[in-house]
Amino acid sequence: MAEYVLGIDYGSDSVRALLVDAQTGTEVATSVELYPRWQQGKYSQPNKSQFRQHPLDYIESLIVAVNQLWNVAPAGAAEQVKAISFDTTGSTPIALNEHGQALSLTPEFADNPNAMFILWKDHSAIKEAQEITAMANLSKVNYLKYQGGIYSSEWFWAKVLYVLRHDEAVRAAAYVWVEHCDWMSALLTGTTHPNDFRASRCAAGHKVMWHESWQGYPPNTFFVDIDPLLDGLRDRLSAQTFTADQVCGHLTFEWAEKLGLSTDVIVSFSAFDCHAGAVAANVKPGVLTKVMGTSTCDITLASYQAIEDKCIKGICGQVDGSVMPGMIGLEAGQSAFGDLYAWFKNLINWPLNQINFADLLDEPTRKALIDKIETQTLIALGEEAAKIDLYDTHVIALDWVNGRRTPDANQSVAMAISGLTMGTQAPQIFNALVQATAFGAKAIIERFVEQGIVINHVVTIGGISKKSDYIMQTCADVWNCSIDVLESEQSCALGAAIYAATAAGIYPDVAAAQSVMNSPVAKSYQPDAEKVATYQELYKKYLRLGQFVEGELS
Repeated sequence: MAEYVLGIDYGSDSVRALLVDAQTGTEVATSVELYPRWQQGKYSQPNKSQFRQHPLDYIESLIVAVNQLWNVAPAGAAEQVKAISFDTTGSTPIALNEHGQALSLTPEFADNPNAMFILWKDHSAIKEAQEITAMANLSKVNYLKYQGGIYSSEWFWAKVLYVLRHDEAVRAAAYVWVEHCDWMSALLTGTTHPNDFRASRCAAGHKVMWHESWQGYPPNTFFVDIDPLLDGLRDRLSAQTFTADQVCGHLTFEWAEKLGLSTDVIVSFSAFDCHAGAVAANVKPGVLTKVMGTSTCDITLASYQAIEDKCIKGICGQVDGSVMPGMIGLEAGQSAFGDLYAWFKNLINWPLNQINFADLLDEPTRKALIDKIETQTLIALGEEAAKIDLYDTHVIALDWVNGRRTPDANQSVAMAISGLTMGTQAPQIFNALVQATAFGAKAIIERFVEQGIVINHVVTIGGISKKSDYIMQTCADVWNCSIDVLESEQSCALGAAIYAATAAGIYPDVAAAQSVMNSPVAKSYQPDAEKVATYQELYKKYLRLGQFVEGELS
């Protein structure tokens, strides 16, 4: 009899449910469901870097996605599911009241964006992040030394402090703040009450400043010195954390009914999407796993012996067990990758959405036409950009359209494009943007290497890595290393399924589950030796442009 597990991947735009045969690693069925309110543009203001998501989007989409599986899975599959695990974007926190209910699930806060999940790419809290970094640098113990030394506006404490400062009603009602990935496990096991709530090692270590050496989080005095509004919150957080292969509980009766499952189904603790994706990619020391989507997240591992007492500067944290128990998980990434391409597509297609076609086309036909044009735009740009002679490249761009995550987080920087002339056309600019994202990734690889972390090989997952030979070959040439692209369309969900299989006891540990369930390689890219040296010169120009822009903005 088959033993199935469910991996649930919450991305920026949708939730993906994946049913996997744990005994063979076969991906049996998958479904994807978009967040309805998010698709309508509710609760976000991109011009203010505000990106919020309603918990009902997560709840409703999960129910639809999982139940869609039973329409395509083998008969009786739901009865054979042993465990479920989640991965989500992060840092994506939300406020809970003293009863453990998300504020935006109460009538009073149903339409208040500050009471909703603050999505990872929300950069409202740049000032707060800078204050946290400054305080850490003044403290006798630098409580950011295991998080790269710089706190980001994308992370937990900065976002919490921003809302506490700007929304008196939320401040009065919020008892505790929790990460999306942890909330999902707690919601399905009925443990959202602050007395019962437990946190994942992944989220707490990388975004919430948890570390075993200070018995959980920095002392309350550290946070009070930043702002008294944070007084006491640290003590309401779970000081003990759990890796994603451990059991959080079982499905409640209510959730078992909603998902068409049994209350015998185990729910594991959760992790962030990129960490789960790295597990599906069979991550190991010396291999960098790069999740390439709207942004990127880069994950690698190091042994205790390799890390010793090193604190890797300018990354998104080094956390014991955040990816694989018994290893140090290292995280970095870019704030925009696919988002940069989408920005350019929307920019050049802007007139299409402004022209009144009422005299020529009915509304459904107009919308279908625009959708087709927008879909074809990036394809056409890529095809033309690939034809550009590398030695005639004069346009240089930065990839900081949404700030810089790593190396050395700075969400106040902005992108720039140099070298434009009257002869510059859209494909030349797009070519520069692709190079910029590859150069941004190269800066991350170089930082790891400079800090003594070996990177010999890159494994990529995510839609971009499977859709564009042009982008991937550019990356291989810029990085001067081989790149493997995974076959799985849902690698992050597959990683979550591997955690679930371990929590269910189907495998004794994550490594054993990996050996059976990880994704095979679909395609590989090798660097073109003739282009490597030229890209190195262009990379130097990218660095000089970045130094100039950052200096001007600061």
